[in-house]
Amino acid sequence: MRKSFTAFIRKEILHIIRDPRTMLIALLIPVVQMVLFGFAISMEVNDVEVMVAAPKITPAIESKVSQIAHNPYITFKGYLPSDKIDRTIAANKTLAVVVFSQDYDQNGETQVVVDASNPVTAQTSAGYLTQILSETTGKVAPGITILYNPQLKSGYNFVPGIMGLIFMLICAMLTSVSIVREKETGTMEILLVSPIRPAMIVIAKMIPYFLLSCIDLAIILLISKYALGLPLSGSLVALIATSLVYIILALALGLFVSTIVDTQMAALLVSGMVFIIPVIMLSGMMFPIENMPVPLQWISNIVPARWYVPAMRKIMVEGLGFNHIYPELIVLSLMAVALITVSVKRFKIRLQ
Repeated sequence: MRKSFTAFIRKEILHIIRDPRTMLIALLIPVVQMVLFGFAISMEVNDVEVMVAAPKITPAIESKVSQIAHNPYITFKGYLPSDKIDRTIAANKTLAVVVFSQDYDQNGETQVVVDASNPVTAQTSAGYLTQILSETTGKVAPGITILYNPQLKSGYNFVPGIMGLIFMLICAMLTSVSIVREKETGTMEILLVSPIRPAMIVIAKMIPYFLLSCIDLAIILLISKYALGLPLSGSLVALIATSLVYIILALALGLFVSTIVDTQMAALLVSGMVFIIPVIMLSGMMFPIENMPVPLQWISNIVPARWYVPAMRKIMVEGLGFNHIYPELIVLSLMAVALITVSVKRFKIRLQ
């Protein structure tokens, strides 16, 4: 039995290797997504174009303008009259204007006028300028310390989410399609007459995708560390253990899909609509869960990535270990056990 099981696994691995489309999806898409979200799709704001309006140029104003101009995120575009601020911003000649008051040397009053047609850019730009302008001599300004991601790199936020998305894509979608394809073409019935039990056949078909996901995990960690500069200062054992539990959970989801659909197209639609979209929308990858309506926050609790992504952020960005992620790890483990139990039972029923 063991030799037959091993031979079946070897057959499935060879089948995947000989399928260029599967290999393309499994190995190339993770790299493309990491590059896109890590470099191309960025929430960072660089080269903020700023101009200054002041009734008269004093040494105090010159000193503050020098600080603005030397900030690496800001491009100083020069001075302009106060009566041309609206016209200049409307003509897209600058993103923001810092307005110094008539008696700035005495009271230090300033105003920041920002083009908010893009709210994210406007908020970030205003934050840059506010921090610079708060450093005024004679004024007590709050000290600002940014922990874990002082450069505010968007890759620190996207990488854990991309990990949740990639593993769901490879494990859930490809596994469900692979099993449904056997049922759709009629070869599953042929496999069932072999000496191997049905449950072992399913496990053997999932193992190659588990190995592919482990390879993707290694690729993601290498790109994160050496290309995107993530510190990865947390427990590597905790990271790998949590990822393996999530991978097993995603495989169980793929098995569950294969028990409720009979065609590959249906498997793709269910995997895409029911699994992939919630990962993007309800996991905290793109939008903070705390800002969502309360009903959506409740629904997010049944999305596996909602527990996996925060755990990865704690490990990869904050440098924490098992003692800080055990709630998420317990929830993922319980989900995996429950889903495997239900899926295997349903699979046996559907094949009888």
